[in-house]
Amino acid sequence: MTDITAIGEILIDLTQMGYNEAGVPLFAANPGGAPANVAVAASRLGAKTAFIGKVGSDGFGTYLRTVLEKDRVDCSCLLTDSRPTTMAIVSVDALGERDFRFVRGADSELTPKEIDEGFIQQSKILHFGSVSLTPGLARNATIFAARAAHEAGVLVSYDPNYRPALWNTEADAVEWMRIPLPLVDVIKLAEEELALVTGTSDLEEGSRILEEQGVKLVLVTLGGDGVFCRWQGQTWRQPGIPAKVADTNGAGDTFLGAVLSRLCKREGKPLLDLERAELKDILAFANRAAAFTCSRSGAIPAMPTLAELFDEQGGAKLP
Repeated sequence: MTDITAIGEILIDLTQMGYNEAGVPLFAANPGGAPANVAVAASRLGAKTAFIGKVGSDGFGTYLRTVLEKDRVDCSCLLTDSRPTTMAIVSVDALGERDFRFVRGADSELTPKEIDEGFIQQSKILHFGSVSLTPGLARNATIFAARAAHEAGVLVSYDPNYRPALWNTEADAVEWMRIPLPLVDVIKLAEEELALVTGTSDLEEGSRILEEQGVKLVLVTLGGDGVFCRWQGQTWRQPGIPAKVADTNGAGDTFLGAVLSRLCKREGKPLLDLERAELKDILAFANRAAAFTCSRSGAIPAMPTLAELFDEQGGAKLP
């Protein structure tokens, strides 16, 4: 049985790193895609993970598969498509302003017929994000997978990761980001995404709305201030872990991967009989993992292993 199966986008983050002597922009091709990041983060922290998605039959696709396999992510459901591997291009203008553009390709071509329901049903957790709910065939595939997991009693995890450049309008994004909520058990979102999904930026009210819609565990990340949590009608803030920040890229995915890596190791169902004290320990662990990621550059390259989080006596290390 697989602990965590992630479905969605895997792509190349083509990030501008400066200019050469002739003034030509230089770019680094980094592995990316939030669900893929979550799968790697959880695998490094001891979970057995798998990834469902599509890459192109090109060098970037081969590279991304190698990245996942290196971190022991099961790629038996990672398919290859005739369209090129998706890219997110991050460029910087003369004033230092960043510009984000997406060149969609293989990741958006996943279809419901290509989803192995049996594989999902043999997982403890299914995780997905909202990028795969943007226009494309993968939208139907993602909803199909989430429904199959929900009906099989598999815990469903959701990250409404809002990327304006991928949507026709904000209203379209809000509509589709809300559609999967009745299927979701665990949600992780940033403060600005809470406002989009619930219509309010108030943490108490927004998380209450999500709980009323059936979401059992609501996690709102607060950057360096940690995370706001709603569980069984109770709310609290779990403090963040101080760290010298080098790069925040991938911190949220590391946090969620860490949470899921602990939930999937519990006896029985991941949320069954989960008490507040145990959940606070899980969130403290996840905040520490995220702090380690922030203290280093890159997303996947910066994600910690269990050995980096604990010393030989099992004591917690700090970033």
